[in-house]
Amino acid sequence: MMYEYTGEKAGNWKRRDNAILEVRPDGERVVRFRPASALATPKFMTRLVQLFEQEQSARKTDPLVLIAAFVLDFECIHPFADGNGRLGRLLALLLLYQAGFGVGRYISLERIVEQSKETYYEALHDSSEGWHEGRHNLRPWLEYFLGTLIAAYKEFEARVGTIASAKGAKRELVRNAIVHLLPRFTIGELADVCKGISRRTLVRALHDLRVEGRVRCLGKGPDAQWERTS
Repeated sequence: MMYEYTGEKAGNWKRRDNAILEVRPDGERVVRFRPASALATPKFMTRLVQLFEQEQSARKTDPLVLIAAFVLDFECIHPFADGNGRLGRLLALLLLYQAGFGVGRYISLERIVEQSKETYYEALHDSSEGWHEGRHNLRPWLEYFLGTLIAAYKEFEARVGTIASAKGAKRELVRNAIVHLLPRFTIGELADVCKGISRRTLVRALHDLRVEGRVRCLGKGPDAQWERTS
């Protein structure tokens, strides 16, 4: 949808079959996995979204397992000519947000993947074996996926611990959280990302920011929306 406003040849399903390649130290390229064909891609993607929504609605499977499975299937379909890895990680971030795992607002999951790229590719490779026949094993990819999330939360906790030890740290934490929220938000949404901070402290921080001209209140009552102005 975004690319249709540019001159780039993107935003459409792949028109040719592609392959996931490995570049060895000597420069040789070898095929690690052959994704779904270009002809089958639209059907595969439609089915993937349908199955994900069905399982999500049934609530019988932990959302983290569902998200990991979705991303693996997306990468095995490899629906675009380029950028599948980056888009898969972006989709993971979006689905994590929707499932209530907001650590990606503060810690770059992309950076953690970049720092463990060899393990990332190995996990994808191991879990993609037998995918076309439905005999693949999600465990290697799931363990890697959950490992990156745990690493992000540990880093976040370490950063919060450092900040919270200083005087006035809680208010500073609130200020930082507001920067990463959507431009319009409620106190309830702010409280969701500021666990352990009292509502009184949140209100005081918002009052200070309003005096400074950095936020404004758009209504009255506890459910009123606030808006960043700078």
